[in-house]
Amino acid sequence: MTDTTPGASPTPEPAGSAPAPSPAQGIGAHGADAQAVDPQEVDGPSVDQDTRADLQRLSTEIHKGVVGQDAAVTSLVVALLCRGHVLLEGVPGVAKTLLVRSMAAALDVTMRRVQFTPDMMPGDITGSLIYDNTTSDLVFREGPVFTNLLLADEINRTPPKTQSALLEAMEERQVTVDGASRPLPDPFLVIATQNPLEFDGTYTLPEAQLDRFLLKAVMPLPDREVEVGVLRRHADGFDTTDLAAMGLGPVVDVPSLHRAQQDVSQVVAEDPVVQYIVDVCRATRRSPSLSLGVSPRGAIALLRTSRAWAYLTGRDFITPDDVKMMAPATLSHRVRLTTESELEGTQVESVLAATLASVPVPR
Repeated sequence: MTDTTPGASPTPEPAGSAPAPSPAQGIGAHGADAQAVDPQEVDGPSVDQDTRADLQRLSTEIHKGVVGQDAAVTSLVVALLCRGHVLLEGVPGVAKTLLVRSMAAALDVTMRRVQFTPDMMPGDITGSLIYDNTTSDLVFREGPVFTNLLLADEINRTPPKTQSALLEAMEERQVTVDGASRPLPDPFLVIATQNPLEFDGTYTLPEAQLDRFLLKAVMPLPDREVEVGVLRRHADGFDTTDLAAMGLGPVVDVPSLHRAQQDVSQVVAEDPVVQYIVDVCRATRRSPSLSLGVSPRGAIALLRTSRAWAYLTGRDFITPDDVKMMAPATLSHRVRLTTESELEGTQVESVLAATLASVPVPR
């Protein structure tokens, strides 16, 4: 089997390893395989099998609104289970907003979209104190960050000061206004988008902020068959503002999501697999093609996403295949190419694939 994550070069599987499903194929494609696993045969903590089945159906429900983009759907579900955030990259018009709206509908949670602009101030995101004429006092007016799913559209177009305000919300799950801290709703997930084509008037995200995103998902232009399917939907009257008409409704409630998040945190990570994750991340720091390797925070993120993928594929323990499957999306935004590598046209994904192939897999 080969790694089919978008942008990743094929990497050979070790002899005798069990094949793992690919995130690029979507979670829903493997729901039957996941349910076929007998929980009595798994050497790990007990989990709520009904909750896991619901989470496995979540991507199928999202696809009622979005055609294709399986890897991006999977990334959002994994991030949701890990309580992490996603950096979503794609050209305009590939259904980034529709994807987040479909996920919100499938979870029955609140969702807000913010179009980031160069004149946006931190208070426009977090909220601010305003004067109330009726009480003659200052009261706090919540900003759009007080939601469950926040679509931060074109985050690199807003100044660093506003980016920093969002960073506190992502990391601390709270905002601080006038010295008072206010907690954000739970769940809270930031999906920040970047346009890979336009760079005029943008502020490059610093490595410290990029490292706060659990995953980077790329939404490519669809192939011809998928694009025909999109147009066929619209020709049949599909209305992106009326997802209920497509039969899209909640399949996971918030208590079930919390149980699933707890189950994911209990997925067993044996010492050889933990050491494998560390060796992969340390290998990026020695790569001659990279000027910046993966930090310990990145290694922790890879452990978390590997746990979520194992959970979704029906297991209560991590295998090296889970690590290899999630490494491209988890690590690609945490490394930086050397100037020489950039001039040669080297891709980060190919460097990560070579790094994974160079690290011995535990038996």
